[in-house]
Amino acid sequence: MTDKEEKTMKMFQQIPHEIVLQYLNNPYESLIIIDDEAKIVFISESVERFSSISAKDVENRKITEIFPDEGITHVLTTGRPEIGQAYLHNGNACISTRIPLKKNGKVLGAATKIIFWHTEKLNELYRTINGLKGKIKHYKKTLDAIYKSRYDFSNILGNSPLICKVKDAARMAAEVDSPVLLIGESGTGKELFAHAIHQHGKRRDNPFVRINCTSIPAELIEAELFGYEAGSFTGADRKGKIGKFEMADGGTIFLDEIGDMPLELQAKLLRVLEESEIQKIGGAPKRVNFRSIFATNVDIENLVTEKKFRLDLYYRMNVLKIVLPPLRHMRDDIPLHVENFMAKMVQEMPKRIDGIAESALLALCRYAWPGNIRELRNVVERALIVCKGRQIELHDLPENIVSNTSQPHAEQVTQSRLLKDRLAEKEREIIADTLSLSANNRTEAAKILGIHRTGLHKKMKKYKL
Repeated sequence: MTDKEEKTMKMFQQIPHEIVLQYLNNPYESLIIIDDEAKIVFISESVERFSSISAKDVENRKITEIFPDEGITHVLTTGRPEIGQAYLHNGNACISTRIPLKKNGKVLGAATKIIFWHTEKLNELYRTINGLKGKIKHYKKTLDAIYKSRYDFSNILGNSPLICKVKDAARMAAEVDSPVLLIGESGTGKELFAHAIHQHGKRRDNPFVRINCTSIPAELIEAELFGYEAGSFTGADRKGKIGKFEMADGGTIFLDEIGDMPLELQAKLLRVLEESEIQKIGGAPKRVNFRSIFATNVDIENLVTEKKFRLDLYYRMNVLKIVLPPLRHMRDDIPLHVENFMAKMVQEMPKRIDGIAESALLALCRYAWPGNIRELRNVVERALIVCKGRQIELHDLPENIVSNTSQPHAEQVTQSRLLKDRLAEKEREIIADTLSLSANNRTEAAKILGIHRTGLHKKMKKYKL
């Protein structure tokens, strides 16, 4: 016997037997002790509450005669405890904990504590559990409202060949879990496509977590992405924090403006993408299961050349690249977008507006839209607000759009009518549009134009692009 065991034994010997018996016979728990032959050596008086037997009449009788379904004899054989075992006694639901009693490794008997000997006690537990389930369901519903994709491909309007080609590519990307890189100017609908890809894929019922890499200070973005453990740094929440990647477990994480991610954090992101493993600040590694979608409006290849973006991370992201065309390349779709915006916005207007004048619509179709669909939406909303008649007129549009129609567009004419100057102007326009289409990716633009990248660079320098 160890010193500790001797001290414990002496302590118990000092406790009066009547106090020990009082504890064993407490009215809130039912205790049965058996020897190695399964005979009852002690049974608490509280057992009488749910059984017709008397505690005094069952001593030295085998427990299987009194409680055939209790199952404590199994503990004598295995020598292992059984926690929270459920069974029925006289139609009453009981839950017991069975513990083997050993000395020098030999099983001398067993004890069973019946936790719930009254149906109402068990029902009380069920009510508590159901209450907790209700709260969990409420919190899950709240989280789903935050981390749920809101759009699908039906929300992406347009019938032009360019947008149809892009939607087809996005649908194919949705069918697999490979990383997707969305490239396009600001306002072309990159987030809309990210939502649709998630909604069309097998992870649609799981979280869609969004994070804008430019909206979070560089010193906080690691904690936002990966989370941190309690007390891992000064000012940390004492409960710790779950990162976006962990929130996206089972679903999709969308990293917008990925080109603005700090260089020192890119190595950690690469590891997460390759290993599907995150590590909280101050914590241990943890496996996560997600699909990733990235978006940018900058030429990442240029950032790689300038040593501002890791080449290996770019390769890892650039599995399925989808280039979103600017609105000026899909002018035939502008009336459809205008009609859609008006149909939604007029419902919230206190006045009736039936449509848009042909001259105003023509002006919208001729404008270059550097802000793309987002800018178009804002212009339509403004026009509906300032409109005083039953339809949007030309004078309801911003001055820069109206003046754009009063004289030929700068891209369409040149001061000189010489052939070489007109050809040069047209070449400049084609190069500018191709660069825009490829999100200023010079290698991609050169490939589309069928010229060498060096030749493209010279022409860009010539035309000051």
